[in-house]
Amino acid sequence: MHRDQIHAEIAQERRRIADLIDSLDDEQLATDSLCSGWDIKTVAAHLLTPLVEGAVWPTLLGLLRGSLSRVVDERARRNAQMPAAEIAATLRELADHQYWYPGPHAPSARLSEILTHSADIRIPLGLSFQPDPQLPATTLDFLTTPMSVGLLPLGRLGGLRLRATDVNRVWGRGDEIHGPAAELMLASFGRTVALDALDGPGLPVLRQRISG
Repeated sequence: MHRDQIHAEIAQERRRIADLIDSLDDEQLATDSLCSGWDIKTVAAHLLTPLVEGAVWPTLLGLLRGSLSRVVDERARRNAQMPAAEIAATLRELADHQYWYPGPHAPSARLSEILTHSADIRIPLGLSFQPDPQLPATTLDFLTTPMSVGLLPLGRLGGLRLRATDVNRVWGRGDEIHGPAAELMLASFGRTVALDALDGPGLPVLRQRISG
């Protein structure tokens, strides 16, 4: 996909999430998301954070403190103190903003984040997560490169061949895992809920890597 197309898809998904957050009650907002340790509202706040605070300084701070994940968690929880309506309104207002990410795959990296966190929000609420297969396929173009280090644990997809059954695309070499592109993307990010939609001789390897 062209960079401008990816940016448009990211912006549109941010607006969809903003509309969804506006429609949820307090109990739904407090539902555990697929993102371990975060409820629905905190995931939405995490998506908002780099748009309002930037991504460069927190990344450097996290590296200096030796725990980027802790800095990300602190920022998300801090912004989750905002009213849900304010989170949604700001996410909608800044939907077209594209924050910094290193390297030529920056648009795909941002797309992978918004799609995965959209699933983190929707699936626990019993809502459908069925993006155009071309979108998760575009994220897999990035996730199966060395540039994905920092988003994926080192070696998670090593020695595996991912084959999307809905877009006729293949990534990597080794024991095959096949299934819909969206589930391949979610499984790459360690979302175990996606594993039941996948099959192939490489699936036990990925299960073990996620659980280990």
